[in-house]
Amino acid sequence: MSTQKIFAGARIRRVRLAKGLSQTAMAEGLGISPSYLNLIERNQRPLTVQLILKLVSVYKVDPDELQAETGASLAALREVFSDPLLSGELPGESELLDLADAAPNAAAALIKLYRAYREQTARLSDLSEMLSREGRSAAVSAARLPVDEVRDAFERRPNHFPALEEEAEAFHRLLDSSADLSTALKAWFSREHGISVRVLPAATMPNWRRRYDRHSQRLFISERLSPADQLREIAIEGSLIRMRAAVAIEVEALKLNTDEAKRLARFELGRYAAHALMMPYEPFLTAAERARYDIAVLAARFQVSFEQAANRLTTVVRNGAAGVPFFLIEIDAAGNRLRRAGAQGFPHSSFGGGCPKLAAHAAFAQPGQVLTEAVAMPNGDAFLTLARTVDGPQAAYAERPRRTALLIGCSLAHKDRVVYGAALPANANLATPVGPACRLCERQGCLERAEPPLTRPLGLDEMVTGFSVYDFQ
Repeated sequence: MSTQKIFAGARIRRVRLAKGLSQTAMAEGLGISPSYLNLIERNQRPLTVQLILKLVSVYKVDPDELQAETGASLAALREVFSDPLLSGELPGESELLDLADAAPNAAAALIKLYRAYREQTARLSDLSEMLSREGRSAAVSAARLPVDEVRDAFERRPNHFPALEEEAEAFHRLLDSSADLSTALKAWFSREHGISVRVLPAATMPNWRRRYDRHSQRLFISERLSPADQLREIAIEGSLIRMRAAVAIEVEALKLNTDEAKRLARFELGRYAAHALMMPYEPFLTAAERARYDIAVLAARFQVSFEQAANRLTTVVRNGAAGVPFFLIEIDAAGNRLRRAGAQGFPHSSFGGGCPKLAAHAAFAQPGQVLTEAVAMPNGDAFLTLARTVDGPQAAYAERPRRTALLIGCSLAHKDRVVYGAALPANANLATPVGPACRLCERQGCLERAEPPLTRPLGLDEMVTGFSVYDFQ
């Protein structure tokens, strides 16, 4: 028997009530006083070994039930009360423990109700998006996490900030043009702000990419980052210092609701400004046109990573000097969407990006390879897409590396301007049929379908079985 004290008051109370016993009657059967049983039921006294044996022999209680863990329901309750609608309602975890332990059926019902609410919210969001494609407004009002609010703010607008582009160009002119950008930025930090930049070993800075110590006036960068990512972190810090006012104006223009959302947006804008500094607009656009938007060539030309060059391509839409309007999606191996951006705003209505048939999912099976294909939407819109995996920071021994996949796309009408268009079949009818997302797609017989469409009733027929997991009318 374990020497750990066992407090199981709620379970003892349930056993007593299930057998229709009063505290006095149950205490008599166990050979203890009613007051002592009352203390046990209120978790003010632990169960002793002798009392557990009595419960087993007299009331046929399974001893394992007395030590049952509430971890699963407790984790689910944490998820419920971390929702923006309920965050801040509980002062601590003790009440969750009481709820999971004292009223497990009520806790299970609460969890079931919350999951139904989340499912209905997702369905309303899908319906809203479907109606918006038809020009009808159906906004869904619900509390959102700050990260979701920021993502939506950036995805719904063009990925181009003219004021930050101008600030980045002015900043670039201040730097020493005879040195590489990393050296020039370090010299600027030292000259203008007395800040030194140091690359620290992973053991010294295991959890951060970048950390600025205001007291010692030192900017620390992790050695786990590639040279291109180290440069971006330095450029982000420099941009947030140099362009503080311009970034603040752009954050306010996004009309975010919480301070946390504004901090996240400030980081995203710092990242945008860093890309603009590393790949100045006009030289980058000129190089992109000459290289026919070959991302690997652009990455080598500007000494940046494939991911950085791909992100920069989504921003080249300056009035009077615009390039091919690309959009981008980044996902992880589980299919979680990490980033969506578009030169004209991510094309939610015409593309979606939630189809499991997109090449981004297949890219994980061929790391580092560029997969190019044409895809066709149910409404006839066609896109040129390319997908490739990108790796995160250098992983330590026995640590699984971070690997994500990028899907970069543009309208198929631009295929002759893009080097990747040469890899497409001449017959446009060979484009891969995809959809915006399974819930919004009505393609029949899709082998990849993960959910039934919201717009069609399920048409299960005992005499007919289709290839799709979900048959519908």
